[in-house]
Amino acid sequence: MKTRKLAAFGLALAMSLSLFGSMAYAEEETETETEAELVITEDIQEIIDRGVLRVGVKNAVEGFGYQDTLTGEYSGMEIDIATMIAEELGVDVEFTTVTAATRTELLDSGDIDCVIATFTITDERRESWDFSTPYYTDHVTVLVKDSSEITTLEELVDATVGVSSGSTSARSLVEAMIEAEVISGDDYDAETFDAALWTEGVSFRQYDDYPAISTALEADEIDAFCVDKSILAIYKTEGRSYIDAEFAPQEYGVATTKDSGFSAYVDILINRWLDDGTIDGLIEEYALD
Repeated sequence: MKTRKLAAFGLALAMSLSLFGSMAYAEEETETETEAELVITEDIQEIIDRGVLRVGVKNAVEGFGYQDTLTGEYSGMEIDIATMIAEELGVDVEFTTVTAATRTELLDSGDIDCVIATFTITDERRESWDFSTPYYTDHVTVLVKDSSEITTLEELVDATVGVSSGSTSARSLVEAMIEAEVISGDDYDAETFDAALWTEGVSFRQYDDYPAISTALEADEIDAFCVDKSILAIYKTEGRSYIDAEFAPQEYGVATTKDSGFSAYVDILINRWLDDGTIDGLIEEYALD
């Protein structure tokens, strides 16, 4: 009987050691795989050799990318993300102000290494650029002057709406009005939609930047200002309000050159910071929740 107990104990001990060894191997293998994913490819090495990560950011979106007009300093969640990526690479960071109309042009020309500028991920854009896992989700809405008495999508019919050139805001608004059955949308085609040509139920004027749209709204050149709510926040001053509608979830990601090694590198970092709560901490710090 004693022999059997010893044999059983020995078997259990062997199984435990085997299990522990397998777990240790699996952990070691996982760490090795993660390290392998963070390989320094040729394009990343160029950034390291240069000593500077060049990032396209916004300069007038509080909480995301905002530049102090007196000091020239940038601040915001996206500024911090860019800084953290640069620190991971062991280089400095250089910010270039971009707009919806210029961000991809600067990325394609090689003037910047990535765009972290409230850049919404879409299937169409993925065909031309890589995007990281989303680090923030916003919604589109519409800002109006209180004196306009516009409060709903229905009351936007026949209005002229200001949008940023190169953005998806106009298309999102038209789709929301169609879904709400405010307009028929019989002639709507998402693939061929052009804000400059659309006239059914609502028309659009396109501007190079957000301050220009805000100025146009104040001057009554347009009836409303449509873009992501986080961007509109700085322009929601006294005498202005959002309409009673939010639509078209906008997922923001870091845009990089298509099929580049840097794309994979950035995505690993974004996922790491999502998993460990770093991104949530930034969202809370800049009151974006």
